[in-house]
Amino acid sequence: MTKSAVKVLCIVGARPNFMKIAPLMRVFNKQDSGIDARLLHTGQHYDAAMKASFFDQLDIPEPDVDLGVGSGSHAVQTSEIMARFEPELDAWNPHLVLVVGDVNSTIACALVAVKKGIAVVHVEAGLRSFDRDMPEEINRVLTDQISSLLFLTEKNAEDNLAREGINLDNVYFVGNVMIDTLLMNRQKAIPAEQTLQKFGDFPGQVDSAEGFGLVTLHRPSNVDDPVTLKRLLETIVEVSRTVPVVFPVHPRTRHRIDESGLGDLLSGGRVLVSPPLGYLELLGLMDSARVVLTDSGGIQEETTALGVPCITMRENTERPITVTEGTNTIVGSDPVRIMNAFRDVIETGGKAGRIPALWDGRAAERIASSILKWAEG
Repeated sequence: MTKSAVKVLCIVGARPNFMKIAPLMRVFNKQDSGIDARLLHTGQHYDAAMKASFFDQLDIPEPDVDLGVGSGSHAVQTSEIMARFEPELDAWNPHLVLVVGDVNSTIACALVAVKKGIAVVHVEAGLRSFDRDMPEEINRVLTDQISSLLFLTEKNAEDNLAREGINLDNVYFVGNVMIDTLLMNRQKAIPAEQTLQKFGDFPGQVDSAEGFGLVTLHRPSNVDDPVTLKRLLETIVEVSRTVPVVFPVHPRTRHRIDESGLGDLLSGGRVLVSPPLGYLELLGLMDSARVVLTDSGGIQEETTALGVPCITMRENTERPITVTEGTNTIVGSDPVRIMNAFRDVIETGGKAGRIPALWDGRAAERIASSILKWAEG
């Protein structure tokens, strides 16, 4: 790197961040990028298996710094990240701190940086669910307020920032780095058949012509209340009576299922339960699924990019373009609404949708270009 290179400290902390940081590090690390990038992992989510399935599969470089924070309450985790991050920031003194998404690591590192007079870059800015009961919504709003550069995945997010009084001169519509990662890895995805064989046959009789559904479930609003969780598990079983279902169970969800004594519910249908999957395994399943039922924000975007019908088990979404232009339908946790949307997919093929503007695999390049222009003044 030349002396004039822009020093950017990139922050990654939790699983949703990994798919967003991978294309950025790839572009920043090119010899002639003009950017000297370092990667700091807060350790908000970390274990050896996860590293193998995300960092290695996505060719994310080893972090220059690992804070090793681990789990904790929102307050404990955020404060611990801030305390451990500050000396690392002082040691390198970058021009910019780049954060992605809406996890605790995002707001924690952004706060430390801005209070020390270092500009913050927020990738995936302007997304709003308008649900302040979601911790992620608080993180999004606050991070946008203190950022010097804000990069949008969808053009309409600019309206949210304008309402909140943010200077739009610092806002850039660049596309979606999550989709950069998806397009880069789609041909490398583990075939669905291979993943299904690894975890065994579906319970009960399965007609190969039926295809399969894919379920992911982890939001506190869905899994922390035993009544809601029971209702959703029963609905998953009901879905599986029409189409067999693959259900990689998130650690939080597994804990809540076991804690509530609901494990036997899933044995009542054609549900193939697996541990959490790596990115390439999950991408292969998603790409081949007949329908996806989820409460994940990222999967709403990925299914839209893949053209796979998505039924989102939430009352709202911070990614409205997946509904207005994509394949996503919002149904909440009501079994009747879930089953009506599911039957519509089975009967009609579901929403065809289209790929949103600039979801073309080049968002990271646009971000790098914008950073260089900003640095030039």
